[in-house]
Amino acid sequence: MSKSVNAPALYATLPGIALCLAIAALAWSLGSILPVIGSAVFAIASGITIGALQKGERFKPGIRFAGKKLLQYSIILLGFDMQLSRVVAVGGQSLFVMLFTLSAAFIAAAAMGKALKLSGNVGILIGVGTAICGGSAIAAAAPVLRAKDEEIAQAISTIFLFNVAAVFIFPPLGSLLGLSDQGFGIWAGTAVNDTSSVVAAASAWSQRGGDDAALATATIVKLTRTLMIIPVCLALAWHTTRKSVAGSHGISVAGATTSAAQGFSLARTFPWFVLGFLAAALANSFAPLPAPLPALLARAGKFLIVMAMSAIGLSTNLKKLLAGGRKPLALGLVCWFTVAAVSLAVQAAVGRW
Repeated sequence: MSKSVNAPALYATLPGIALCLAIAALAWSLGSILPVIGSAVFAIASGITIGALQKGERFKPGIRFAGKKLLQYSIILLGFDMQLSRVVAVGGQSLFVMLFTLSAAFIAAAAMGKALKLSGNVGILIGVGTAICGGSAIAAAAPVLRAKDEEIAQAISTIFLFNVAAVFIFPPLGSLLGLSDQGFGIWAGTAVNDTSSVVAAASAWSQRGGDDAALATATIVKLTRTLMIIPVCLALAWHTTRKSVAGSHGISVAGATTSAAQGFSLARTFPWFVLGFLAAALANSFAPLPAPLPALLARAGKFLIVMAMSAIGLSTNLKKLLAGGRKPLALGLVCWFTVAAVSLAVQAAVGRW
């Protein structure tokens, strides 16, 4: 029974996966020839170009699968290139920077949302997406805030636009600023919105330098930051409860708390691929794996990243992204710039530039 249900769905993904694979193979080759640009950047640029010219409906299931699932699998495979001691050390070091960037994102979103007179939940959703992990954080926070569909669409479109921009802007800007591999990894991990864009920007940087130090650091920092989605959603549930109580005297505190809490699901919100990444790092640190296997698995993970970037490029509709209105874009730009600047300032202050 399971096979009859799953086989058609799997078959439907094949055209899109094949398209992403073809683009990724080309981007991988171009990235090897021009490492100063990197495979991930070539993949996104090629995907955007091909998607604008031609993208049939039959490709969409596979493109969605590659953009989400393959990215998660790639991060798990990157764990085979990590030592657990380094994961713990880098994750702990980044918490200090993260405290400032998270605070900066929410303060900037609140201040700019008020200045622009943005109504509803758009400002909060953009702040959450900028602070934590882009579209995933928005999707997790939306039911807690009881956000409308159009608010969710506006916030995700805004975040997605700056995700794409970050992949192109961060690596050359990091070089101009003279960042070290660790400095760039922490900067990308704390200041780029979405996991996919963090990995793409760090891949492009690492390919320039010929090693994976920045990619490893950025991945660890980003996964640590992704875990913040849980306390933030709980805080938003409390915030929604207070608004419900203040707005309606007929709702009891207990009733409002239950209603807000129903919008938060730990099972749905928790980024389970983080556990896969940690399991891979544990295996690489302590299991007696054959010498070439961890390196081969990590390399496979890097290629899957390029496939995921191809899918993200194919999914990008720049006209649609820019059609969402000026106010959300202005708020997203301010939040993005604020988080990037604060991350660099804190790193400079603590000597991790």
